[in-house]
Amino acid sequence: MKKDIHPAYAPVVFRDSSANFAFLTRSTLTSGKTIEWEDGNTYPVVDVDISSASHPFYTGRSRVVDTAGRVEKFRQRYGKRPENK
Repeated sequence: MKKDIHPAYAPVVFRDSSANFAFLTRSTLTSGKTIEWEDGNTYPVVDVDISSASHPFYTGRSRVVDTAGRVEKFRQRYGKRPENK
């Protein structure tokens, strides 16, 4: 590998606040926020919207997503599709 072209690869905590879940792993992501982990060390923390603890595929719980607004916006933008004859 070439020197000085690769990003730093260091321990980082990813935190899913919606599920009250966090895990320590290694990543090239960095953050200005830090957290004290269970081992007593301080690591950068990256907040995520969805993790395996809150994703419907892994939890088996479905989430309500407002798609009606997106469908209406699409119809307004492109109109109704002409029917084939």
